[in-house]
Amino acid sequence: MSDLSAAFVRLHARLTPVAFVPEVRLHQADEPIGLWELTEGEFHSSQPPPFWAFAWAGGQALARYVTDHPELVAGRRVLDLASGSGLVAIAAARAGATAVRAVEVDERAVAAVALNAEANGVRVDAEFGDILDGDAGDAEVVLAGDVFYSEAMARRVLRFLLRAARSGARVLVGDPGRAFLPRERFHELAAYDVPVPEALESVRVKRTTVWELDPAPPGAAR
Repeated sequence: MSDLSAAFVRLHARLTPVAFVPEVRLHQADEPIGLWELTEGEFHSSQPPPFWAFAWAGGQALARYVTDHPELVAGRRVLDLASGSGLVAIAAARAGATAVRAVEVDERAVAAVALNAEANGVRVDAEFGDILDGDAGDAEVVLAGDVFYSEAMARRVLRFLLRAARSGARVLVGDPGRAFLPRERFHELAAYDVPVPEALESVRVKRTTVWELDPAPPGAAR
């Protein structure tokens, strides 16, 4: 991680427990809208939104599920796609994953993942890059929180996740009812009422589901 990105994270976010997964502490922004405007303002138009600065509902639900079901990842290689703050990756590492790879397209998010992993005393390999046109490498479990927030992103993510599942990986996503989740491709594992920043979600609690991807086409014989 770059020193500038790490300094930015430390300056604009405070290390605090995650509301729904208090076992994990993250660098989180106290005032969401101000930081959002700072990183998307006139002179920062090429900078991705600061997804790393908040514990989004999908990630919180997925991290809670992994924490409560460590057998999912224990002894396995894990990929956390679009990792954001690294919450899900950290939960997997705490649950005994052999190796955890967290991938992000935002350099500040990569810095946040590294700082957050260090703060929680676990190892996470934070990686900068867009891997959606590739594959999940040697991952045995692929985790993705809150990735179906736009139509274009959903299409790319689904293709990536299907390739991973058809290569033998278990694929789980956490989603709080985003419009572009293709529910017919998934089956439900758990559902939670997750606390969220009201400034971002317009509510204080979001019903959030952990889903597992079925690699077979909808309607195919099992």
